[in-house]
Amino acid sequence: MKVVSTHDAEWEKIMTQGWQQSLKDELLVALFSIPLILSFFGEWGRTIVAEGFAALETMPDWYQYTLGVIVAASFGVRSATKFFGKK
Repeated sequence: MKVVSTHDAEWEKIMTQGWQQSLKDELLVALFSIPLILSFFGEWGRTIVAEGFAALETMPDWYQYTLGVIVAASFGVRSATKFFGKK
């Protein structure tokens, strides 16, 4: 009985961690989708996207690298390196 109870508790813990990871991934996908969606809103949307990326280019290197690390950690370093063509 105790083993089953411990097993169930561990399973719930793993599922909770997976759910939290999934929410983080969903948020990142939504954030990365915003420029894509805005680009379909004519000149207004494309201007917002262009200005946003221009602003990101002015951020310190450490900030830009940190964003990259966050995305790589969330989606997996292998997936990110394959995406960017660095096998």
